[in-house]
Amino acid sequence: MSIHKQVRKVTTHVLHEMKLRNEKIAMLTAYDYSMARIIDNAGIDIILVGDSASNVMAGHETTIPITLDEMIYHGSSVVRAVKRALVVVDLPFGTYQGNSKQALSSAIRIMKETGAHAIKMEGGLEIKESIVRILSAGIPVMGHLGLTPQSIHKFGTYVVRAKKEKEAQKLIEDAYTLEETGCFAIVLEKIPSTLSSQVTKNIKIPTIGIGAGPSTDGQVLVIHDLLGITQEFSPRFLRRYHNLFTEIKGAVRNYINDVRSNDFPNEKESY
Repeated sequence: MSIHKQVRKVTTHVLHEMKLRNEKIAMLTAYDYSMARIIDNAGIDIILVGDSASNVMAGHETTIPITLDEMIYHGSSVVRAVKRALVVVDLPFGTYQGNSKQALSSAIRIMKETGAHAIKMEGGLEIKESIVRILSAGIPVMGHLGLTPQSIHKFGTYVVRAKKEKEAQKLIEDAYTLEETGCFAIVLEKIPSTLSSQVTKNIKIPTIGIGAGPSTDGQVLVIHDLLGITQEFSPRFLRRYHNLFTEIKGAVRNYINDVRSNDFPNEKESY
């Protein structure tokens, strides 16, 4: 029997075993209690409380504006709903870059105030010191390489990363660095499929892809994109499994019509 069907609670150890057994890891984002409860009940392995909440929940253009306090709010909301999945919370921009003491303080706040099981950080060698300090406190760390949205102003575009040899080699070296430092998994975002396959085969920790092809150990999508709540975002890697934007809009219009026609509430819906 598959290990993910046997366990009552997903842990970093379970994810490592899934990689060894070549069992794919399913990961989705969530930012609130109600959505987290649904996807946890569906059997998702990892729930990422992503800083993408800045986009889909707060309406910002990038992930940069979201604060540590806001991430803690979303993280604690999700943790209260989850019984099975491993919950990972993003460290937001400005809470760990260039200052390992601040990084540890930020990670401790997330773990203590949300009850999450791990944190995620963007970057490789340049954030090694912060990762080491966080790991020394017993806090599990998930890495993130390739397209790193917190660095969008540095890149200036959301195009595929690491297509050129120099950048690809840097990514490979960073993946080894994250593994050797002690990260339990790495997200690989929007990189060539051949490169993600090479990384996945050559490191012992799981890789989770988003726009990185089918060879990674698992996949992640933003739940609002998967369900078709967002409409403007349509990258090649996104598969929409529903069109909730249209369905919800239709339901609201029906409600408006029923209220205006005095059909709602009817006699059975009144006390």
